[in-house]
Amino acid sequence: MQKLIKNISLIWNKFKKTDDYFWEEIEEQLILGDVSIETAQEIINNVKKYSLAENISDLEVIKDFLKKQIIFILSDNASKSITFSNLPPNVWLIVGVNGVGKTSTIAKLANYFKKQGKSIILTAADTYRAAAYEQINHFAEVLNIPVVHHQQFSDPGAVVYDSIEKAAVKQIDLILIDTAGRMHTSYNLMEELKKIKRVIFKKLNREPDEILMILDSTTGQNARIQVSSFHESLNLSGIILTKTDGTSKGGMILTIKNEFKIPIKFITDGEGLDDIEAFNPEKFTRMLFE
Repeated sequence: MQKLIKNISLIWNKFKKTDDYFWEEIEEQLILGDVSIETAQEIINNVKKYSLAENISDLEVIKDFLKKQIIFILSDNASKSITFSNLPPNVWLIVGVNGVGKTSTIAKLANYFKKQGKSIILTAADTYRAAAYEQINHFAEVLNIPVVHHQQFSDPGAVVYDSIEKAAVKQIDLILIDTAGRMHTSYNLMEELKKIKRVIFKKLNREPDEILMILDSTTGQNARIQVSSFHESLNLSGIILTKTDGTSKGGMILTIKNEFKIPIKFITDGEGLDDIEAFNPEKFTRMLFE
């Protein structure tokens, strides 16, 4: 991952005091790092207020507070931890646009929880893409866990219904539902996700335990529009940030967390099944700066 503030060392070496140009340059670098103008201004205003109130002129102290401000945004509002329902099966609906690595991330989640001793079923609710079942079935075979699927072009809601039935009979801990990758602008496909959510509620008499959006960290500012659309339709419970080992600047996740208050629950940083971890705001902030 690239540094959020690529030239932060240069900024701190360039300035001897916190004048207007100093604050403007930090704000500019935040925006270049894919932080929205509104979130960048909020961060800078908070750091400025702190430095004025405490009469701080030491630029290293200000840099540390800037990091703390970012950690606060990434930590603030809503638990980032995963909690399992006492009424299994736990049902996780996994959504996102095309090409974000949804199915491979589901495999990583399955591997992550299998290692914790959880029993898992995968649900192939992407019934449109020709290779979708083959892809998820490949991972199911590698991990030696069952996958529920129907014929191509069948009703995704019916696949989800059958998954819950099977999981209840076998007392499975966790169902991971793979859905069709869709653009946030596709009305019909978004309505289909709402239908899947209704099927889950009807079958369990509760909402899905998690509705997680897979978000490609290299997407940049467009990620905000994607999240807004999915959140409005589904009320997302969390985000999984993928491809953090790539050329992402990372700033867009600050904007999303600050504006939508959706917790980031996991990040992935490679192709392997083990390349997933629970999100840690402090560690992620260090990645952005160092």
